[in-house]
Formats: sequence, structure tokens, C-alpha cells
Amino acid sequence: MADDPKRVNTPWDWDQERVSVGRHFLRDLESLWSEVLKLAAVVEESLDRSFAALCEGRVELAEEVRRQKPAVDSWEVAIERECVRVLALHQPVASDLRRVAAVLKINSDLERLAELARHIAKRSKKLAADPQALPIPQPLEDLAHAASAQVHASLDALARADVAAARAVVETDEAVDRRYRSVLRGLKRDLVADPDRLGARLRLISTARNLERIADGAARIAESVVYLKEGEILAAPRGGGPPRP
Repeated sequence: MADDPKRVNTPWDWDQERVSVGRHFLRDLESLWSEVLKLAAVVEESLDRSFAALCEGRVELAEEVRRQKPAVDSWEVAIERECVRVLALHQPVASDLRRVAAVLKINSDLERLAELARHIAKRSKKLAADPQALPIPQPLEDLAHAASAQVHASLDALARADVAAARAVVETDEAVDRRYRSVLRGLKRDLVADPDRLGARLRLISTARNLERIADGAARIAESVVYLKEGEILAAPRGGGPPRP
């Protein structure tokens, strides 16, 4: 992501339709956005490594994902603190406030995606080390590819301020959820048919759930793109919870 010039030179125009504050706020917002995009690049890389560890058996990549944790965590905290500082210093309202709030939300979603990448990496190592190791079922691998595609599309839409692409990610989320439910049914059938490999089967089920959560996280970021550009809240309940702000 960081090496993609289309993602570095973003079309976000923070100077357009400014409502409440001036140039100092604009400068701080651009700095915040730059940090969010850099964090997104690191998180995307962690997710790619975790997917490779799972699907390709490259367990050495799982350790690389684990080592990134302190940097990602401190980066997320630094962005959150800067958002709070900007809110306190500039006291933005209307669309300016919406922009800072969206940065806070995207920052949190990125941190959660990084945490899920670590979960996938950890499960991959345990699956590889299990004496009763099972091959990754093809439907589970397909789910991983679907989650990966959602992440890439969502972060592309984020960097390019592409509302149409963001809406496409949101619309695709239900298809990924259906794929997840199908994978889960298959894994549960396998568990009943082969209870002697209970530990390995449960790890696969946990991995499938984490992949579904990654796809959901990508959809949440895509929703934030629409909210930032158009002020429309697309969020719908997932997993029985209330709509997200």
C-alpha cells in the first residue's frame, strides 16, 4: 500500500466546504490523515502476512506479524491523542467535526484489524505445530481470499476518496457473511464426523470467525468513506448489535 502512488497522492480535499475553522485546523487534519494512511499500509501488510501464513503455510510470517504489535499499538494511540488535541484546540463543528470523528473511528477500526491479523497468525502457527494437523479446507481458504479482497478494496477506497468503490465494499459484505456461514456449517459437520481432532477443528472455526470479522472491519472503513464524503451513515447492525454511529 505505501508504495502505491495512487494511495500516497490522495484526492481528499480538506479545504473544500470548510465550516468552522481555518488553516491551522486544515494543517492538523492533513497531518492526521497522513498518519492514518501510513497506519493503514502497515495494517494491510500485517493482514497479507497473516493470510499467507494461513493459506500458504508460511509460518515464519506469523512471527513478523507478532513483532509489529508494539509499533501498531503505539501508532494507534498517538493518532487518537492527536485527534483529542485537535478537538480541544480547534473545537470544530459541523463537517469539520465529522472529519475528526471519522479519523478516530477509522483509527480504531485499523487497530482492530491489526489485532485480528495477529489472531490469524497465532492460529496458523498452532495449526502448523499440531501433531494432528489438518490441511486448510478449500472453503476456508476461499473465505480468506474474500476477506483479503475486501480489505484491499476498502483501503483503496479510503485513500482515493472513492465513494462508489466504498459502497461496493459495503454491498459485498453480505456475500462474505453468507460464505462465512457456509464455511462454518461445513467445519461443524467435520467436527461431528471427526471428534478426535477436536482441537484442530476448533482452531479452524475460530479462524473462520476472525476472517469474517476482518471483512466486517473492511466494510466499516468503507462506510466511513461514504460518511466522510457525503455525510450519510450506511452502518447496519452486524451480529445482532445496534447500528454503528
